[in-house]
Amino acid sequence: MRPEKANIVKDLKDQLNASPFLLVADYTGLKVDQFAELRTRLVAVGAECHVVKNTMLKIAATELGLPDLSESLSGQTAIVTGEQDICATAKVIKTFSAEFKKPAVKAGILDNALLSADQVQAMADLPPLPVLQAQLLGLLNSPASKLVRTLNEPGASLARALKAKVDAGGGVA
Repeated sequence: MRPEKANIVKDLKDQLNASPFLLVADYTGLKVDQFAELRTRLVAVGAECHVVKNTMLKIAATELGLPDLSESLSGQTAIVTGEQDICATAKVIKTFSAEFKKPAVKAGILDNALLSADQVQAMADLPPLPVLQAQLLGLLNSPASKLVRTLNEPGASLARALKAKVDAGGGVA
């Protein structure tokens, strides 16, 4: 492999290693200003989009031991990587695709597992990560809250009974 190509593969491997996920999209027919708009929207959720050669991506993925992307590597390919939430990234791409009819997500990789285009679309429908974390926290706190209320109830009932007795003028003996 020529040194320039080796450098491209090395840079691509570094980028893939730094990201917890990878989305592969076909950007055929996307105009330059639309592509720039997509990149701007992705930056807002901590992701970035790069045009890659299919052969370079295949080599980099193979060298990193990632799942085989061969079936998804045809046409004009762009990859989306990020630092944070794949769901937020997928949501940006889904919204953008609905607006401009492009790009089409072909596949993805998350935790070294291959994702189909439908699975990536399903992730786009999930709530953002902070909302999911809040829901999980609420779910975990619910039994503890019920336990505290149950343990507090006998004492609270006694306090209410004593208060009612005092308010009725009977006093507490």
